[in-house]
Amino acid sequence: MKGTLVNTGAVIVGSLIGMAAGRRLPERLKTILMQCLGLSTILIGLQMALSEKDVIPTIGCLLLGALTGELLNIEKAIEGLGEWLKTRARSDSSTFVEGFVTTSLLYVTGAMVIVGSIQDGTTGDATTLYIKSMLDGVASIAFASTLGIGVAFAALSVLCVQGALTLLASQLTFLQQPAVLGAITATGGLLIVAIGFNLLNMAKIRIGNLLPALVYAVLWALSIK
Repeated sequence: MKGTLVNTGAVIVGSLIGMAAGRRLPERLKTILMQCLGLSTILIGLQMALSEKDVIPTIGCLLLGALTGELLNIEKAIEGLGEWLKTRARSDSSTFVEGFVTTSLLYVTGAMVIVGSIQDGTTGDATTLYIKSMLDGVASIAFASTLGIGVAFAALSVLCVQGALTLLASQLTFLQQPAVLGAITATGGLLIVAIGFNLLNMAKIRIGNLLPALVYAVLWALSIK
């Protein structure tokens, strides 16, 4: 769990630094920072999504995931959690829920989460999660400077998701198979592209409702072995 604990702390510390810096930034700078974050997020997502040559399975998993997510209305549940946390924190931030949902999805979607958690849980090697901690910490500075305190609460998502994967690592080693990781990376990349579009206000994609696509990606990769 040490890697997850460090990652959780990095998100909190980065968020606090970002919030302190954000109070000193004029709105026009916050706007262009958000646009830069959106463009950078899309670039990262595209690199991940295009890592697989055969994109048809990725598209299929995304469509199935969207249908499943809409039926379950996962996004509403995540937003409801964000609203609950906002109430408990007695925050009046208008961007609390957006910051929590956006960064929570960003920090727990990707191959580094799975690989790092399994390595930490099975061998005690937290190197991958330490690297992820640095990346998430820097990202939290940027996000919190524009979206505020909600970003700090994404640390809870990191703690719960990565912590659960670490504790269950011995049962989840199959997720480290190259085909499975490739499918997760490509599908997760599309979800990250969607986050970028939302940050740029180009669309309002219910990314939470796309999360089941990652499950379908795993099932697809295992079925073709």
